[in-house]
Amino acid sequence: MMMTETGNMFGTLSGGCLESDLYGWAEKAIEEGEPRLVNYDLSENEIWPLGIGCKGTMEVAIFPIHSEDPFWRSVQEAIAQDRAISLAIELPTGIRVVFDEKNPIAGDIDKLPEAVARKLIDRVENRTRAEIAIVDNRRFYIDTMRPNEHLIICGAGHDAVPVAKLAAKCGFRVTVLDPRKEFNGVKRFPMAQHLVAEPDEIDPAQLEGNWWLIMNHLQMRDEVALRLALQAKPKFIGILGPLSRTREMFQNIGADMNSAPIHAPVGLDVGAETVEEVAVSIVSGVTRSAIGSPGAAAAR
Repeated sequence: MMMTETGNMFGTLSGGCLESDLYGWAEKAIEEGEPRLVNYDLSENEIWPLGIGCKGTMEVAIFPIHSEDPFWRSVQEAIAQDRAISLAIELPTGIRVVFDEKNPIAGDIDKLPEAVARKLIDRVENRTRAEIAIVDNRRFYIDTMRPNEHLIICGAGHDAVPVAKLAAKCGFRVTVLDPRKEFNGVKRFPMAQHLVAEPDEIDPAQLEGNWWLIMNHLQMRDEVALRLALQAKPKFIGILGPLSRTREMFQNIGADMNSAPIHAPVGLDVGAETVEEVAVSIVSGVTRSAIGSPGAAAAR
């Protein structure tokens, strides 16, 4: 969450229960230019007379950030260039380092324990949730930010519109692949990029390591799109339609359903009927796989 010295707040930590109190501490951190830790015991009703439903305890780290700080400028530049970064901040001293992929680019490099540096490097390819690492009796907040996953939707039909919109809102970079320029454009898909071409006109090397949805409805075009997706080292291929149709497509293109992470029929079983409900089903299934949820559905 960010709080500005003019009183603006962006994001939330508690849904509104603690923010007004936290802002007082944030003002002190800004004024003093020093980080601080604030602890809350949310189970003490004497302190919180309105009652905090979540109970438990919370420790909040507050760091003053200045727009001209070279450290945060480096972070901003790396994010703007869509590069993966890993960040470590010692609690409560505020000693900080940021790694761009596997190399340090800014911060207190000489004050960083080697064990923390190794964690930053490992996390670039094996990101988990943010964590607190204890090294040599020092505590470090460690987090990794990677470029958003890229979802390629093959098909610009009526049902692809809510899928693209919802996927973009869920944090995916979305590209729609469809040769029909009257369908595949910014008017129908304002939150997506557009590849107005036949799937067999695309070099699979340009689209490696992405997430795919095959939903052209025209089986011949679906088969060509499926072949492209299989050649592009996919992380996920979701195929709309009955499993029997998917098996027929694989047979027609001479491929094996075990040769890639195939999800068919794509989506979670939520009882969807309308195109909007189907979009929720599809994007829920893709998102579940993207965050590494155990037991994510495979071909079934």
